[in-house]
Amino acid sequence: MQFAESPVTHPRGADPRGANWTAKLRAVGLRTTTQRLAVLAFLDHNPHSDADTIFRGVRDVLPTVSVQAIHGIVNDLSAAQIIRRVNLADSSSAQYETRTKDNHHHVQCIRCGRIEDVDCTVGHAPCLTPSNTHGMRIIETDLTFRGLCTDCEREEK
Repeated sequence: MQFAESPVTHPRGADPRGANWTAKLRAVGLRTTTQRLAVLAFLDHNPHSDADTIFRGVRDVLPTVSVQAIHGIVNDLSAAQIIRRVNLADSSSAQYETRTKDNHHHVQCIRCGRIEDVDCTVGHAPCLTPSNTHGMRIIETDLTFRGLCTDCEREEK
């Protein structure tokens, strides 16, 4: 499959392109479809993409796919925890990524909106301990660092 977007290198050799998506889909009771595999392949190379970006990225190989179908696919895949839905305060829509279950965080440029992964600072989940858990057992931490990327900072000068 060829996609318009460029491949992305993942930290610490965690390259999800080697994942067996067919086995993962079947393990959670989802059928392996061309559309699901195309979405997963696109997200491997383009993490933090929203549904519209995924749609534009896969429509060359799936010309009959609709935006509604993409929304349904990402909802199914995120519900099955095959992909992760990322909701950031300064983003107009949810983004999706294939990097799941490792409790990583994100850094987001406040000007251009670029999002990058930040590995857990301690190395085990959760990375942070709240001052008051209100009686809850903490399972994960969702933290977003916000700043200016080097490109946007250069433009400011």
